[in-house]
Amino acid sequence: MSKPNIIVIYCDDLGYGDLGSYGSEHIRTPHLDRLAEEGARFTNWYSNSPVCSPSRASLLTGRYPVRTGVESILSGKRGTAGLSLDEKTIASLLKPHGYRTGLFGKWHLGVTPEQNPNAHGFDESFGFLAGCVDYYSHIFYWEQQRGVNPVHDLWHNGKEVWSNGGYMTELITEKTVAFIEADGNEGHDEPFFAYVAYNAPHYPMHAPQKYVDRYPDLPPDKRIMAAMISAVDDGVGEIVDALRRTGQYDNTIIFFSSDNGPSTESRNYLDGTEDLYYGGSAGIFRGHKGSLFDGGIREPAILSYPALLGRGGIVRHEPCAMMDVVPTVLELAGIEPPVHHLDGKSIVPLLGQPGEQHHERLFWSYEGQLAVREGKWKLVLNGKLDFGRQAPDAVHLSDLEHDPGERNNLREQYPDKARELEEAVTRWYDELRRQEGI
Repeated sequence: MSKPNIIVIYCDDLGYGDLGSYGSEHIRTPHLDRLAEEGARFTNWYSNSPVCSPSRASLLTGRYPVRTGVESILSGKRGTAGLSLDEKTIASLLKPHGYRTGLFGKWHLGVTPEQNPNAHGFDESFGFLAGCVDYYSHIFYWEQQRGVNPVHDLWHNGKEVWSNGGYMTELITEKTVAFIEADGNEGHDEPFFAYVAYNAPHYPMHAPQKYVDRYPDLPPDKRIMAAMISAVDDGVGEIVDALRRTGQYDNTIIFFSSDNGPSTESRNYLDGTEDLYYGGSAGIFRGHKGSLFDGGIREPAILSYPALLGRGGIVRHEPCAMMDVVPTVLELAGIEPPVHHLDGKSIVPLLGQPGEQHHERLFWSYEGQLAVREGKWKLVLNGKLDFGRQAPDAVHLSDLEHDPGERNNLREQYPDKARELEEAVTRWYDELRRQEGI
């Protein structure tokens, strides 16, 4: 069998509870639910960061954010540096093995010509470079309080292009489908890698009426969020249809997830107070975007690969992370891992019979917060609930087996375990920074 095609579909600010297959009672996502039903669904899949840029850096490199040099949200100001060219992305690792590579959607890993997607291994790139854009004008309006002027932010292979009035989610889908179908139309016979980086459901809250009308019984705030996610789900359906039409579906790996949990930012519809709807659901989990509690970092994750998984129906509960994607797709493609260090581990063994714990420990760092998960135990230091609200306990130990929502602090009941994990995560962070010369 030829090398598999690979598609990574990544949403923006999608919560754990925002898909039907992950418990949403309001949002209908039949295409994603079918992928989950026929593939593998992961219940303990984590982002490596509670915000966009570092999460994407880990996804694309297989390394912790500290190693990549991208530890926080990058500015959208033109000229902002990002992911170093010393870092190898999935695209740059696949290209030498005959892969045609494309990115469609959000980059957010540098706004310089030297660090755009094409410089990081993508043959084809269409989308925007900053953190978010208006869905119809494709203008980056934010950060004005920091002296950043609004800029138009839509690019094709490094050249500014215009598509005023085109809904960004649909544009991303259209470009992806064209990339897939080019195999037949332009004589391509090599495998492809497509990174499909939807900006939905990140603010601003925009959706065409045809999607909003699907939810007549929801209040206005929930309707717009549901509509934005439905547009993504329809896009996934169109991508799968294109693969089926071109006879490539069985031999295509599709991985779907999101960069971090739902946002409480006021632009995510309302003013972020406790009694108002934020625009997305973290399910039962505590915290939101910007938090190292699970609401900020635990994400829905679906893997489809019919040639390997057959009828699928696999559900795995072992903790995994975005940095596992690179070693996983390399193994599935029969490609040796790079000589440089990867922090991620291939999940291929989990696709058979579940075995030993996948990661002995997973670690996180973000803006003064540290966290570690070891089996059922999770420790958060200096935790926040979102970008602004500090958690009441500076050291919070949870037993996720009995308290998946991290509501009960067990530090006093298990002081030795709390001390052990605090020392472990502090040692990990200090050692990584030492290794990277920070």
